[in-house]
Amino acid sequence: MNEILNTLIIGSGPAGLTAGIYASRAELKPVIIAGLNPGGQLMQTTEIENFPGFENGIMGPELMQTMIKQAEKFGSKVMYEMVESVDFKQQPFKIKTDKAEYLAKTVIIAMGADANWLNLPNEQRLRGKGVSACATCDGFFFKNKDTVVIGGGDAAMEEANYLTKFANKVTVIHRSEEFRASKIMFARAQANPKIVFMINSSVVDVLGTDHVEGVTIKNTKTGEETDFKTDGVFLAIGHTPNTKILNGQIDLDEKKYVIVKNNTRTNIEGVFVAGDISDPRYRQAVSAAGIGAMAALDVEKYLAEKEMHE
Repeated sequence: MNEILNTLIIGSGPAGLTAGIYASRAELKPVIIAGLNPGGQLMQTTEIENFPGFENGIMGPELMQTMIKQAEKFGSKVMYEMVESVDFKQQPFKIKTDKAEYLAKTVIIAMGADANWLNLPNEQRLRGKGVSACATCDGFFFKNKDTVVIGGGDAAMEEANYLTKFANKVTVIHRSEEFRASKIMFARAQANPKIVFMINSSVVDVLGTDHVEGVTIKNTKTGEETDFKTDGVFLAIGHTPNTKILNGQIDLDEKKYVIVKNNTRTNIEGVFVAGDISDPRYRQAVSAAGIGAMAALDVEKYLAEKEMHE
C-alpha cells in the first residue's frame, strides 16, 4: 500500500476498536491491523457483566464482534494481518505486516498485554469455567464459594483481598516462604479473616470436567502431591505487554510497558498509545476503551494542528 494513511491502529481489543470508531467518525479513514485473532483478551472471556450498556451481561466474543462491526460501519478498514516490524525513526511511519507494508502519518499502539499463565495440562481448557486471571472481572461469579489465588506479589494480595467481597474463603498458594508483596499489602491480606496462606506449594494441575473442582498441589520441599478442593483458580503472576516489536523504536519502562508522556502520547511525535500495553494497573475493557477514544481524539487534534502549521 503506497497511500499514506492518516492513522494506523495496531490492535483490535477494546482500545484499538474504540480508537477506530472515533477516528473513522472523524473521517480519518483509519486502518486497524487486527492480528490473526481479533478482539484481544475478551475473545477468551465468557460472560462480561461490568461493561456499561449490557444490563444482562454479554459474552466476550459477541462484544468484540459488535465493536468490529461498529468500527467498520463508520469507515474503519480492519485488516486481519500480523505486524512484523515498525519503523518510527522517520515520518511517514512504516509498518510491515505478514502481508503488506503500510505508511502512516500517525500510529495508535493498542496491542494489549497478556496474562502470564502456568501452562498446566487443564489450565486453558477450564479458562472461563473457573480459571481466571482477573478477579475484578470474574470475582462476582464466586459468591459464597471457595477460591485460590496463585502468586506472591502485590497483584496476588490485591486479587485475594478483592475476592473476599464474594468468596467464603480465599487460599493464597505460593511456592516459597518469602513473598514479593510489599509489607503493607501482605499485612492487609494477613489481617483479612477470609484469606489463608499455603506456602512452599505450587499448583501443578487444575481439576474438573466442565468446571473447576480443585487443584493438584505439589509441596516444593517434599515433592508430595495432594488434591485441594476449590471452585475457582485465579492466577496473579503478572502480565506481559505485547511490545516485542517495539524494542528500540519507542520508550518502554522496566517491565516493557509503553511509557505515556502526555495523556496518550509517546516519546515519538505522532505515535500514540492506548489500553493495557501502557496500563499495568487497571486492565479493564472499559478503561481500555476510554483511552482508545482519547487516543483517537488526540490524533485528530494532532493532525489538524500539523495541517494548519503546514
